[in-house]
Amino acid sequence: MPSHAYAGKECVCQLRKGICDQSCVQGMLDIPFYIACLKLSGRRCLVVGGGDVGLEKVEGLLACGGEVTLVAPDAHPALREHATEGAIRWERRTYAGAADLEGAFLVIAATDDSEVNIGVYEDAEARAMLVNVVDVPPLCNFILPAIVRSGPLAIAISTAGASPALAKRMKREISELFGEEYARLAVMLNDARGWAKATLPTYDDRKEFFEGIVNGDPDPAALIREGREGEVLALIEAAKQSRAPAPN
Repeated sequence: MPSHAYAGKECVCQLRKGICDQSCVQGMLDIPFYIACLKLSGRRCLVVGGGDVGLEKVEGLLACGGEVTLVAPDAHPALREHATEGAIRWERRTYAGAADLEGAFLVIAATDDSEVNIGVYEDAEARAMLVNVVDVPPLCNFILPAIVRSGPLAIAISTAGASPALAKRMKREISELFGEEYARLAVMLNDARGWAKATLPTYDDRKEFFEGIVNGDPDPAALIREGREGEVLALIEAAKQSRAPAPN
């Protein structure tokens, strides 16, 4: 697979310099990325390249409800199985140009052919659509952070491409720090949102209500970790009672 720009290696970016001089990544770490969570359900997502990395990207998109089309002349056995089961649409050919992007919300290129990757990037940029060329930051207008998932929680870790190894370590440590108890607490707090919206008149009132629970003593996450969910529910009910308007 193509890699980040390293001086002296073959150029893999749109500058086509032959031998990399790292000019394409100057200032990359100074870019303030706008962090967002994309809703992919029902949206067409295109992946170009059917190898191990293509499999990783396809399965990540499927996990978020994307409607995935794979363009690749050959594919990893697991991708073939996804296609056979109807989980993805597989077009067994090489990337054909801008027409392949028609109707797509985003595209990820994961081939070992720099010219194909550059073509995908330039075609997507011309359409002002989301594009990521795996492991080549200059050919991306969005990057894919490492993700820790637990229930409704998703924690993203990004080093802006500086060190995937560091992001991987942080992912492991954050996963250990924020375990299942936080996901369970999120669900319990979500159950109280309807009451808060119906009862508390202002944003500040609702913010104070939830922050009082989350940051209160005893710690609700610690209670859940100890198997004392009933006490957390009691904390929430007590907070409701303290914030409920007095009867007329």
